[in-house]
Amino acid sequence: MSVSTSPTREQLLQTAERLFLTEGYDAVSVRAICAGAGTNPAAVHYHFGSKDQLATALLEARLAPLWAAALGSVDVSRDSVSELVDVVITPFVEIQHDPAGHLHLQLLARFVHARPEAPWHGAWFDLDRWADMLVAMVGDLGHDQARRRWALAFELILSRFSAERPLSDDAVTSLTEFVTAGLGQRAAERAKDNS
Repeated sequence: MSVSTSPTREQLLQTAERLFLTEGYDAVSVRAICAGAGTNPAAVHYHFGSKDQLATALLEARLAPLWAAALGSVDVSRDSVSELVDVVITPFVEIQHDPAGHLHLQLLARFVHARPEAPWHGAWFDLDRWADMLVAMVGDLGHDQARRRWALAFELILSRFSAERPLSDDAVTSLTEFVTAGLGQRAAERAKDNS
């Protein structure tokens, strides 16, 4: 499987994006993508390996740049959990009204929920990286617990932003506050609350 940025690969990504947007992921076959791109019927398998891997490549190509700069600006010694949550949520807010952006969010939600083993490659999709940042910010949190918190947070964020209607400003504020509280609670606070 080639991971190059060849013109054929990009044409397949553009065609898949258009077809997924107009017909829905499930209704689009690999054959239709290849035909729409004017490529050899085996081109998707050559460049991506499968339809699912093409979809993950599409999502990484379209979404990762939106978060790259913000993710790179996070300083765990200076930033708060609230600021980290803003880094996550702000790009969702920015793209939820765009039809292609909304499609990307729906595809992302679909793959994260239905295919947790999907072959993600970008830093944005690396749950261990998010867990490490949270451990550094919260302090008394173990890595596995931080991973579980992020998995729950991302599941909630994706389900809300992939809904049919865009979130209102009030809904975004409530979601941000809820996720921040869930991610940022310290073990000592949990122990005190449970006694």
